[in-house]
Amino acid sequence: MGTSSGTRIVLGHWQASPFGAFSDVMLERADGDRLLLAPTRDTVDFISATYVFDTVCVVPVEVSVTNDAWTVTAGPLDLRFTTGRRGLLGLALRTVPGPLARRPAWSALTDRPARLLLPGVRTRGSAGRGRREWYGARDLLPIRAVSAAYGGAHLGPMAPVEPPVRFGFGSAPRNPSVTRVTTTVELGPE
Repeated sequence: MGTSSGTRIVLGHWQASPFGAFSDVMLERADGDRLLLAPTRDTVDFISATYVFDTVCVVPVEVSVTNDAWTVTAGPLDLRFTTGRRGLLGLALRTVPGPLARRPAWSALTDRPARLLLPGVRTRGSAGRGRREWYGARDLLPIRAVSAAYGGAHLGPMAPVEPPVRFGFGSAPRNPSVTRVTTTVELGPE
């Protein structure tokens, strides 16, 4: 999601991962400063080895979801947002079976259509330290309203995700949204 202050926020809310369930926040400010907020040293180390940040912080990250309302606290970040009704693309993505979404070949097949439908979005690419990554999208919901503050300073109302975030090879959709993805990361030579 974007805010009128120029801050763009990407929330990762992982139900399952090699680290168990956890949430993290990648935030890019208007001046280009990229920040990672994650709950453990292991998650910070893995994420920062896959994406590029100027600052990383180990902080508690709490996410609560009630119906269409999300509440997130991550160190100095307080974030609330609501989602709207699923559109046609979201309905189509919900038909993608989980085992198919986990296959890198599926992400490779859907990369071109994703780029055409959502400019700036990619479903595969090179990540940090020689890693490769694939995203298998399985749902898409529009975000209807955002309230965000960092260190007590309000970040302004919701805005498009512009310019695109620069954490890794791909970006979030221009229109603020919640996307359910299956992410596969192939580790490079460590």
